[in-house]
Amino acid sequence: MSSSTMNAVRLHEYGGPEVLRYETAPKPEPGPGELLVRMRAIGANPPDWYAREGMPGVPDELKPPVTLPLIPGTDVSGVVEDLGSGVEGFAAGDEVFAMLNFPKTLQGAAYAEYVTAPATDFARKPAGVSHDHAAAVAMSGLTAWQYLIDLGHDHPSPFQEAQHTPAPLDTTSTVLVNGAAGGVGHLALQLAKWRGARVIAVASGDHEAFLRDLGADEFIDYTKVAPEEVVRDVDLVLDCVGGPRSRRFLRTIKRGGSLYPVYFGEFDDEENARLGITVTLTQVRSNGAQLAEIGRLLEDGTLRVGIDSTFALKDAQAAHERAARGHLRGKIVLTV
Repeated sequence: MSSSTMNAVRLHEYGGPEVLRYETAPKPEPGPGELLVRMRAIGANPPDWYAREGMPGVPDELKPPVTLPLIPGTDVSGVVEDLGSGVEGFAAGDEVFAMLNFPKTLQGAAYAEYVTAPATDFARKPAGVSHDHAAAVAMSGLTAWQYLIDLGHDHPSPFQEAQHTPAPLDTTSTVLVNGAAGGVGHLALQLAKWRGARVIAVASGDHEAFLRDLGADEFIDYTKVAPEEVVRDVDLVLDCVGGPRSRRFLRTIKRGGSLYPVYFGEFDDEENARLGITVTLTQVRSNGAQLAEIGRLLEDGTLRVGIDSTFALKDAQAAHERAARGHLRGKIVLTV
């Protein structure tokens, strides 16, 4: 393999995990304002499988531009190898992590030995945090942060006209996290606890010990009881499952409270207004400054990242097959 090529996982057609090919690809070069980073670990996320499948069911106007062959992935941790012109604040040899170019494209090109991206997407990796954990936290951590702590941008939402504004959380707040064992959910639980809130975690029974260890005050096994039948008067529901059934959580929320579905939901604005409940969602965006704050919480132990499983980069097919089986506890990581 020459110095101008690298190993990467690419897809030349859309489909199941079998379309992922481990092969030689051109090595990128940093443009102005960009870093070239040698990968150590890559976090796998739902947009990776959506991209692999060709984003079926997503309206054309919401699809970011995609061309084949495609190197999927957005979440990375590695070492700076080179810098484009105009970059300040980083140097060759720095250990960094990032969510790359999201949501501008699903071609973050993270499933590779090298990546380039704007320096503003990156944060320095804390010395006490492993590359695996740093890569695992990027998209999920930023999603939880931008929903619960600070949106950090003024880009209009592609999903609705209303701008999402995180509700203030403190010791008087009760938060329900649905899908609490997943990538976003288990980090959101910890961020809500960091702000002092009481947290109700909803997941399958196998995850109870994991979530209580992360600080859940109450646990509901949704395979045994429907949370909307037993919970009332919470201040905020973060529904990390989303979809058409997200509306069922309206009955659990007190007047003046909020419901944040992380994925598409189906709601009636008039009903929300009548109930006095704010329903907003947003789309996570790359933000190196916010990642730096998340990194500090990782380093001091306020946040812990659950890793469901790890795979070598060449075994990306197996990683996607694991994701398809569902019931993840934390994140899937590819190692380089």
